[in-house]
Amino acid sequence: MNEFKLTEECIPGAIGRITELHATYYSKNWGFGSLFEAKVSSELSEFICNYNDNQDRIFLLSINEKIEASIIVDRSSEKENIAHLRWFIVSNKLKGKGAGNFLMQEAMKFCKENSYDKIYLWTFKGLNTAKHLYGKYGFKLVNERLGKQWSALVTEQRFNANLRLHKKT
Repeated sequence: MNEFKLTEECIPGAIGRITELHATYYSKNWGFGSLFEAKVSSELSEFICNYNDNQDRIFLLSINEKIEASIIVDRSSEKENIAHLRWFIVSNKLKGKGAGNFLMQEAMKFCKENSYDKIYLWTFKGLNTAKHLYGKYGFKLVNERLGKQWSALVTEQRFNANLRLHKKT
């Protein structure tokens, strides 16, 4: 199955390639414009500048040294024992080959190993394949609202996954 290579760190070109994957996919399929691309690039760059290897994690999948998928666990911006799942994207080269499931598995494993209580993500209505995958890993829809943070009007959705449902007392 693994025709891709997993890297768990930011490598040269990662910010640009992750941004490119997002900008291309969301422009073509959802009509998002350059403001979305700038938002991804800016927030991803800020995350990398504040990256803490003890609490954050970057997961990249590459084929022939070209990044084709990513998912990032961002704990650094949270005050509680919560992580933010961000920048999850799989290129057409890896779609349907288990790459998304593999990345979700790695991200969730990292969160559990670090004893995070909860992980959340923001997405929007209509990304049904991703929503199905989120459900497989215990994510539940907890908030829905109209918004334009993505550079187009969409129904934004927040999903949470509780990782510590049965804490020992």
